Amino acid sequence: MPIVRYFIFVGGVLLALLFGVDAFAPKEPTGNSAAAALTSSAGNPTLRISSDRKWPERVVYDTSLPTIVPPTVEIAAAALVPEPVAEMKARVRESFAQFKPGDDPKPEAKPLPKRKVAKARSAPPHQPMMRVAQQPQFGFFGSIW
Repeated sequence: MPIVRYFIFVGGVLLALLFGVDAFAPKEPTGNSAAAALTSSAGNPTLRISSDRKWPERVVYDTSLPTIVPPTVEIAAAALVPEPVAEMKARVRESFAQFKPGDDPKPEAKPLPKRKVAKARSAPPHQPMMRVAQQPQFGFFGSIW
């Protein structure tokens, strides 16, 4: 577990550096006198921030008006009547009659080339088959990944 040892070692060094810097660094004055000296010299000024940008005008929705309902349109009854079946068959026949024998939309299929099949080869009988096992994984990432 080299990663764990690395984190423990580096963490220990950083903690020791923190204690060392704390021991040799100058200390700030404590108590309310330092805080009072800072606020009294500044006089607690009020900051006013202005901007040249203007916000868009407020949008007001008038909900007192009634909802507008679109008028109903009556569809002509003649448009809903389906065409007779005989007329539809005649139209289909007419469309097929316009085709010429040479206007075949599909091109002729080309014959597929012959495929070569490779021979199945196995190990010679005098050589044993080699088997490899997967190595077990240890550490933090062995079970997750």
